[in-house]
Amino acid sequence: MKKYWHKIIVCVLSAACALHANAQGAKTGDNYLVSANDVVDIKVFQEDDLATTSRVSKDGTIAVPLIGAVKIAGKTPHEAAAVIREALAKDYLVNPQVTLTVSEYAKRRFTVLGQVQKPGSYDMPDRDSITLLEAVGMAGGYTRIADAGKIVLKRQTGGRETVYKLNAKKMAGSEESGDFLILPGDVITVGESIF
Repeated sequence: MKKYWHKIIVCVLSAACALHANAQGAKTGDNYLVSANDVVDIKVFQEDDLATTSRVSKDGTIAVPLIGAVKIAGKTPHEAAAVIREALAKDYLVNPQVTLTVSEYAKRRFTVLGQVQKPGSYDMPDRDSITLLEAVGMAGGYTRIADAGKIVLKRQTGGRETVYKLNAKKMAGSEESGDFLILPGDVITVGESIF
């Protein structure tokens, strides 16, 4: 009996460690795109005077010593570091080694309305996006009268509103279409079924 419980405890601890590792990987993953209001730390190897911590402005730029404003929003931390490295190498340093890390993620929210258990606005996890099905799950799932085949998503892109009509019934049954990604600012409305 003791061996049986020991195996269960080992399995549970292994699963918890795997989940923690996956969460950390998602948080600091290579696919995260820097966005406005993130706080980033920049370090240049053996150049302590150039180390800086800065909040990304609404226009996607940060101020970097010597080179001024640099646009980094929409880039991965690695890509942003490369942009800074190139600017420093152009006129100031020979082969600078730059690291950029996101020390504080901006609050990024999406809204779920209509026939879900808990309509409202939700914070996105510290990663680039979540799927439509995950967003509905965060809102408590569908109500009894929801129609998962009638979901409308509104997204602001470049100052224009784009409307998507989505069918979550098909997404739930299909491996590839279940990956429709939700972005910050999206408004999802789950329709009501007609009896």
